[in-house]
Parts: sequence; C-alpha cells; structure tokens
Amino acid sequence: MSDGRSMQKRSLPGGAVTRRQAPLTGQDIVTEQPLTADRWFPRVVQPALDGVDLVAWVSQNRQLLETKLQRDGAILFRGFDVSSVEKFEEIITAACGQALRYTERSSPRTEVKGNVYTSTDYPPAYRIFLHNENSYARTWPLKLLFYCHKPSVERGETPIADTRRVYNRIDPTIRDRFVEKHVMYVRNFSPGLGLPWSTVFGTTDRSAVEAYCKTAGYETEWLDGERLRTRRIGRAVARHPKTGDTTWFNHATFFHVSTLEPAVRDALLAQFDEEDLPNNTYYGDGTPIEASVMDELRGAYEQETVAFPWERGDVLMLDNMITAHGRSPFVGERKILVGMTDAMSIEQLRNE
Repeated sequence: MSDGRSMQKRSLPGGAVTRRQAPLTGQDIVTEQPLTADRWFPRVVQPALDGVDLVAWVSQNRQLLETKLQRDGAILFRGFDVSSVEKFEEIITAACGQALRYTERSSPRTEVKGNVYTSTDYPPAYRIFLHNENSYARTWPLKLLFYCHKPSVERGETPIADTRRVYNRIDPTIRDRFVEKHVMYVRNFSPGLGLPWSTVFGTTDRSAVEAYCKTAGYETEWLDGERLRTRRIGRAVARHPKTGDTTWFNHATFFHVSTLEPAVRDALLAQFDEEDLPNNTYYGDGTPIEASVMDELRGAYEQETVAFPWERGDVLMLDNMITAHGRSPFVGERKILVGMTDAMSIEQLRNE
C-alpha cells in the first residue's frame, strides 16, 4: 500500500482532498482516487512515485483497466509525464491497440499525427452538447482517449455523463416511445456549409457513397448543386456488448435543431427549410420529436454532467457507450487531442 506521503503529491480536481485510496495493483507505484468524495466518475489515477512510465504501466495493467473502465465509464490519468503527441500515441497503443481513422464524420477535426486528431474545431464561444461519438452511425469507437496538450486560459472543460444514469433519469414513457420508434437522423451535405459529403465518406465517387450508405443502412437522395441528403434509422437504447448495461446511446439530442445555440439555430432556420438543415432528428417514423421531450432529454444529460478543469498532460479514457462527452466554451488557446479505438458495430450489440 502507498504511504500517506504519496497521497500529498497532488490534490484532486476542484480542490477536493481525500485519503481514501485503492491501488490498482499490488505494486506501490500508482494511487486510485475518486473525483469527489462520493463518486468515482471519472476514476482518478495518479503516480505515487516520481518517474512512473504511464505507457509501461497501462501496458502491464491493460485487462485491469478494461475492467475498471467498464465499471466506471471514465478514467483520468493525471500527474504523469505526458508531454507530447508521440507519448499520447504510445499510451493509446499500450492501453487499447491501434487508433482508428475518423470516418463518417459529423464535425471538423484536424489530423495531428497518424490517427490522432484535434477535438472538434468549433468556435470557442459555443459549447458542444454531450454526445457519444458516432452513435448515429452503423459503426463507432468503443473507446476514446483525450489528451490535454494545452489547457485553455478559462473554462474549456470536457464535461462527461454516464449514459446508464441518463437512461434512468428519462421518463419511462419517453424511453419506451424511443425504443418502439427508434431515431431518424436526417443530414444534408451542402457546399460551403459544414463538412462536404466527399470528406464525410472519404470519396468523390457518388456510386461509392451510395454503395457504402446502402451497407450502412442509409437512404441517399442527391439534390441540385452537389448536395446530398441522407436518412438513417437507428436505435435509441443499446446494451453494452461487454457488460450488458442498458445505455442511452444515440444522437437524438445532439443533432436536434433545438439543441443548437440560439444564435446558430436562428441563423440556420432563417436560411433553410427544416428539411434542408445540416442535421436534425425525428422519431423513426419521421414524426417530429416534441419540444417537451427534447427538454426532458437535455435535462437528463445536464443532471448527470460532471466537469473538471484540464491540466496539462492529463489523459482521459472513456468507454464511448457508457460515457457521453461534450465541450464547454473557453477563452485562450486550447489544444485537446483525441484518439479513437476498438471499432464496434450494431451487429455486435447484445439484443435488447
């Protein structure tokens, strides 16, 4: 067990201090602490000694980390010497294997090195609502790793929420309606607005896009001016493939026009008919989702949201089906990078 001196090495995020600890291994090299006194979300792992190599440690404890991640949904590695993109790449490989390319994109990102990307390149004055990466698609990454290369001057947190708890907060009548009807995602790809379809699907060949979309369960509709409209119906609730936990796993809230910042929403609605919006969601039968339901869904996420200030060198590991993530507005330069691993598909999910 670590002695009391190792517990004084660093305080918890937000200034909370606790002497409770549960080392992840019998070796006296890391400590494991809750973010706050009453909740292990995220689980905070810190070095108990100087010079602990996080790459070596996660490589040696990969299965144990998998168990912790599936239970808690999020692990924050703090206080380790992670000072470069190359080191972050090594951590991804050691903990989870090869990072995935960002495919079927819904947000602009910059490729930094290999399959390490910037987090969403979106104006800093606006927040990004909580979501599970690529939950609108046929395939998605099961794990995400974020790296704080440079924290912003103010704010800029990556808020997270446990989707198992989000599910439990939603009115059962609303949940049942989504389970019965599912979610329809309507996306419009237009030149000069958002990502072009050639970027999203990685090709300029229309026939290749159509073939991919057919396999992935999308309807495609080519419109004038190089525009493409897609529709896909996906489930709102999913059981985790490893744990069997019921999760609220969808983009129904994130893509819905009412979730946009008011200024952005009003500008889009002034320019486009609803059917031409870049993204929007409906019930699976195409009927509108009621405003009261959207308020309920946003409220469930917000009640479960946990946020902490980034510190340089932090690495946050998420189970993408258990934990939704977002972004707070910020001031000053901010460089948070992300790697995605463990491709998952609807065919691999447990039956509801």
